[in-house]
Amino acid sequence: MKKPVPKIYRTTNWSSYNQALIKRGNISIWFDPKTQWYAQPQGKHGRNQTYSDAAIQCCLMIKSLFRLSLRMVTGFAQSLIKLCGLNWTAPDYSTLCRRQKRIDIAISYQQSRDGLHLLVASTGLKFLGEGEWKRKKHQPEYRRQWRKLHIGIDAKTLQIRAVQLTTNNVSDSQVLGDLLDQIPLDERIDSVYTEGAYDTKHCRQVILDRDAHAVIPPRKNAKPWKDKKLRSLERNELLKTVKRLGRSLWKKWSGYHRRSLVETKMHCIK
Repeated sequence: MKKPVPKIYRTTNWSSYNQALIKRGNISIWFDPKTQWYAQPQGKHGRNQTYSDAAIQCCLMIKSLFRLSLRMVTGFAQSLIKLCGLNWTAPDYSTLCRRQKRIDIAISYQQSRDGLHLLVASTGLKFLGEGEWKRKKHQPEYRRQWRKLHIGIDAKTLQIRAVQLTTNNVSDSQVLGDLLDQIPLDERIDSVYTEGAYDTKHCRQVILDRDAHAVIPPRKNAKPWKDKKLRSLERNELLKTVKRLGRSLWKKWSGYHRRSLVETKMHCIK
């Protein structure tokens, strides 16, 4: 049986189409004059830092974005500062090399106003070892090492709200509490969407402590929990619902499929 021929759509709005392609190559970089570029005195013994964490983070973002060396970052940042007409100086490469080891990265985000719907997932990152083709053809020469990246994103804005990097021997359920702690206490969490690996008493308790609703599918071999705590009662009711309606219908009814958004975010990171 032949596959159906996909339908071809002709481009009719050539003017808008051309402008969209042009905008893909547009790069706009600017510095806010109100930025605290230089570090403020700390009132401690010893020499104070010259540049603020915001300045160091800005240069490191340029390094990562354009894949530059530290010396090239200094020249690139200095040229941008000159184009903006600011009376600043760029950090030298030795300062960037020293400060990047202990800087606390501040990720800006848009705080949810009507309740946060948090999507949580994890993935493995290989940081030492051969490529897959070489390993398959010649067998591995030494043990490969991995790290696990755990992230939580806002279902509405798709912004990363929580991130944690662990070794590969740390289970997913152990990290959920740390991810929720990264959300400010004054921000309301409506629901937390995770996979079946988080179907534990600890995970459901930390979600309940934030007054949030846990959207976690029970495991296929799940059994009712015998204790009478609220987390167990809700989970036992969910187990009955899934057995009565079916797992597919429950996922549609609960909106569980929106968790695919965090999987897409993982592909963007990789």
